[in-house]
Amino acid sequence: MEASVILPILKKKLAFLSGGKDRRSGLILTIPLCLEQTNMDELSVTLDYLLSIPSEKCKARGFTVIVDGRKSQWNVVKTVVLMLQVILVSANKLTRYIEPCQLTEDFGGSLTYDHMDWLNKRLVFEKFTKESTSLLDELALINNGSDKGNQQEKERSVDLSFLPSVDPEIVLQTGHELLSELQQRRFNGSDGGVSWSPMDDELLAQPQVMKLLDSLREQYTRYQEVCRQRSKRTQLEEIQQKVMQVVNWLEGPGSEQLRAQWGIGDSIRASQALQQKHEEIESQHSEWFAVYVELNQQIAALLNAGDEEDLVELKSLQQQLSDVCYRQASQLEFRQNLLQAALEFHGVAQDLSQQLDGLLGMLCVDVAPADGASIQQTLKLLEEKLKSVDVGLQGLREKGQGLLDQISNQASWAYGKDVTIENKENVDHIQGVMEDMQLRKQRCEDMVDVRRLKMLQMVQLFKCEEDAAQAVEWLSELLDALLKTHIRLGDDAQETKVLLEKHRKFVDVAQSTYDYGRQLLQATVVLCQSLRCTSRSSGDTLPRLNRVWKQFTIASEERVHRLEMAIAFHSNVEKILQDCPEEPEAINDGEQFDEIEAVGKSLLDRLTVPVVYPDGTEQYFGSPSDMASTAEHIRDRMKLVSLKRQQLRHPEMVTTES
Repeated sequence: MEASVILPILKKKLAFLSGGKDRRSGLILTIPLCLEQTNMDELSVTLDYLLSIPSEKCKARGFTVIVDGRKSQWNVVKTVVLMLQVILVSANKLTRYIEPCQLTEDFGGSLTYDHMDWLNKRLVFEKFTKESTSLLDELALINNGSDKGNQQEKERSVDLSFLPSVDPEIVLQTGHELLSELQQRRFNGSDGGVSWSPMDDELLAQPQVMKLLDSLREQYTRYQEVCRQRSKRTQLEEIQQKVMQVVNWLEGPGSEQLRAQWGIGDSIRASQALQQKHEEIESQHSEWFAVYVELNQQIAALLNAGDEEDLVELKSLQQQLSDVCYRQASQLEFRQNLLQAALEFHGVAQDLSQQLDGLLGMLCVDVAPADGASIQQTLKLLEEKLKSVDVGLQGLREKGQGLLDQISNQASWAYGKDVTIENKENVDHIQGVMEDMQLRKQRCEDMVDVRRLKMLQMVQLFKCEEDAAQAVEWLSELLDALLKTHIRLGDDAQETKVLLEKHRKFVDVAQSTYDYGRQLLQATVVLCQSLRCTSRSSGDTLPRLNRVWKQFTIASEERVHRLEMAIAFHSNVEKILQDCPEEPEAINDGEQFDEIEAVGKSLLDRLTVPVVYPDGTEQYFGSPSDMASTAEHIRDRMKLVSLKRQQLRHPEMVTTES
């Protein structure tokens, strides 16, 4: 019977155990009757409850019952006495059986008793006893269930009884507080003044509480160990489950994503799109890698805990997780490096293609340079572009070979799957790009060779045209020199002959210059035919050359005629003027004098006649003063011849004059 069940009856204080004892150490049971009619049933219930509290040892010593009928009717007292079958003793004789200190104040004693305080403490004690007993049963069930080897029973015990109905910590705290109060003699309401604590032994409250607390601590310690083991097992199972989730995803959907992404693209844009797709795949993998890091930390913490029975399983899980994650991470890194190399390869290929397009566009445009310097500049630009193409092609080969090496070293993404077929398309594409660029570069080189030859021919053409124009200038200068400086006819026959010889050499120089100009112009015609172009100056230079040469020829012939006439004139004059007695009859011949005079006059007349060119223009030799000086010399010679003639005809006149 519990106090909480009959609490309303107990509150009426129909009977109570004050804690006092008689001289035989028997407990004192007090029944305070009141004026009101006492309910015998309630009294009987109260007595049954109170008599159930002491131990059997305590009961063996008997009880002393004090029925206080001073405030009640006799018939009620009589009924109680008959019910209890006790011996009546008057109140003044109580001290004969009981020490005053064991009597309450109601009977003249000094024992203090607070019924409500006792009732409250009793309720606390019974509640603790009930809860602790129930908790011990639950903990024993849990602890015993954890020791069983049958996994199904263990799981069932975990499901049904893993958590106690009350918190063990609260029950233990309640028990300690109760024990502390018992030890301080507050269970029966006595706070001091009495050294004897009757509830310690007789009511067994303190030993019972201590026993319950010891049992609770023992079971609770076992329970905590069970909880720790189950928590560790649960944590291990959760870790194992998460590890398998990571492993299954990485080896399943993660690997499938990588296997589906084997291409490298055929352009920069395609490679960039593949890179973007790969970044999305990496983003998904990074979430699982974060789970891997967290799991690895948890496993490391469990390994540091040092439970040997779990070390092998934990290390196995850690190794499996690390192997899968590192393998997947290396595949992601390989794929990223491969795409980066492909992007660089396509970038170099695009730059090289643009360079080849620029070079080809330059070669396809027909050039019309103004001079040799511009041709040389164009040739230099072509060589620079061709060199740049060579450097670009070499860079493309290096990038392509590096990419091929990466592909050849590619590991299987499918754990044994042959990736040769997929890689063959990438290899064929890379080799195709390099071969195409090589062919385009070769075509451009051939076109550069043709353009170089054409430009060199154009340089030669310009050179021929310039040299031909220079020949015309030289011939014009020779003509100018002939007309302005080749004036003298000599003072005698010998000098005139020397002048004639020099003139012929001068004509030879002019002839060579003319022939050189003609050859150059013929070369320009051949070059123009080869280049399929029209000479800029051949149409003008050749007529100029011929015109100047014609003028030079006319002037030269006139110069020769004059020198030849001068030679004939000087020779005849010198012959007449010499004293030649061997041929007197020849000297006396008048025809010679007439001939000399005729030649001299013809020569003087010729000096005054200009050179007339085919176009009707006229040009004189030298200046008028030069012409006058030459004519004066001829006249002087003619005067000497005339004087000689007179001497021969009239010798006496000459003597007289002499």
